[in-house]
Amino acid sequence: MSAIAEVATRPQTATPDVVVDLSRFAATIDAARLDPNVVKAVKTNILDTLSCALAGSSAKAIAEVAGLVQEWGGARQADLFVLGGKFPAHHAAWVNAGMSHARDYDDTHDGAILHAGVTAVPAAIAAGQLRGTLSGADLIAAVAAGLEVTCRLGVAIQVDIVESGFIYTSLLGYFGATAAAGRALGLTPEEMLNAFGIVYSSVAGNHQVTRDASLMKRLQPGLAAQAAVVAVQLAKRGIRGAQHVFEGADGFFRVYLRNRVDGNALRNDLGERFELLNLSYKPYPCCRDTHTSIDAVVQLRAQAPRSAAEIESIRVGVTGPGYQMVCVPEPVRLAPRTIVEAQFSIPYAVAAAWIDGPLGMRHFSDEGLQRADVLSLAARVQPYVDAEIDREWSRFVPPARVSVRFRDGQTVQTRVDHPKGHPRNPMTEAESAAKTADCATYAATPMRADTAQRLIATVGKLDALEDIAELIRIMT
Repeated sequence: MSAIAEVATRPQTATPDVVVDLSRFAATIDAARLDPNVVKAVKTNILDTLSCALAGSSAKAIAEVAGLVQEWGGARQADLFVLGGKFPAHHAAWVNAGMSHARDYDDTHDGAILHAGVTAVPAAIAAGQLRGTLSGADLIAAVAAGLEVTCRLGVAIQVDIVESGFIYTSLLGYFGATAAAGRALGLTPEEMLNAFGIVYSSVAGNHQVTRDASLMKRLQPGLAAQAAVVAVQLAKRGIRGAQHVFEGADGFFRVYLRNRVDGNALRNDLGERFELLNLSYKPYPCCRDTHTSIDAVVQLRAQAPRSAAEIESIRVGVTGPGYQMVCVPEPVRLAPRTIVEAQFSIPYAVAAAWIDGPLGMRHFSDEGLQRADVLSLAARVQPYVDAEIDREWSRFVPPARVSVRFRDGQTVQTRVDHPKGHPRNPMTEAESAAKTADCATYAATPMRADTAQRLIATVGKLDALEDIAELIRIMT
């Protein structure tokens, strides 16, 4: 009896484990049968993820991980982005995913509170190179599978990341990356089920790294991509994984999430309605929970263009989970000392936005952290839990209610619900192209002057490429 048939006929519940549905979906998804809007959305994700990798290649911790991989050496299977050289596919996936996430500039699902492309895209590309030849259409299918699995798991979970203690980007990314890598490697539905079962033995990703500003924050998704590429290879060799992966007696839902998961959100319309269409793209390289605050301050700055010295206080109201994510511990968020601390600080982001306007990577650099004007204003930012916003929005990326009071008594205020880059407030093509160009300038090694334009053009014609080698050459 095949793995799919065995799990589908299990006696434990009236319906098969959802791993059956996810395995069939991921193994059989076909780019040619996808709605054009889905294909466009997947291409947008691939472009954004690879753009972020260009900038992330020079971020802290990436050189150290790449150096370790170079020291290990091994089979020449897949390329490291930017840094170059071929290494075992699972190691390449680790480094490439790490650099894709390192600047905290990559996609978000504002409802699920996670990044999806950072695990799916590097895993799919590494597995595709392992396979030998992968068409652009197959890369689109693979990434679509990975994004959808991660996003659907995210919206199905009914416990907030702060309460759970996990970061869902990496925790769920193990499964999304496995779907992407498995589709790229050409797994059957039965092999895909075993791959999900194998990777379940590796699933991890804690929130403490954010609280402690650990550089593992940027490396955890890479571990997910790495484990996924190993899992699909083991499945291809006939290794049997856990079979009742999600809803079994000791399945993922009970062990990790106390069964607070809506299984219907995973199953319903799978392959017909795509949750990946609800992904957002970041205009600022910092935690998404700061973005509504930044947008609000940029609006108020235009409304009342006064100097930071004239400001008495800036009050910022967000949800309870949002407050936990980017406002505590208060001494750290008011005066961040590291880039990761600054990326997760509403006071720092708000202060920098009032002084400079929309934020860029220069604000999240060692030099940016030394700016006395930004730090002085950050000390006057007062975040709090807004009862109305918390009641209405709960675990979602929080809206922000911002009130700026000047020393002469004037007060200006506004509220932003959907930050820039959200599907209801999308970035323009020009803004996305500018982001790609900006990212290319931060690459760890000098890239061709036309790298951004070539990357945009190549991803744009991805579904017509017979081999993604052209795409990989741009990235290396």
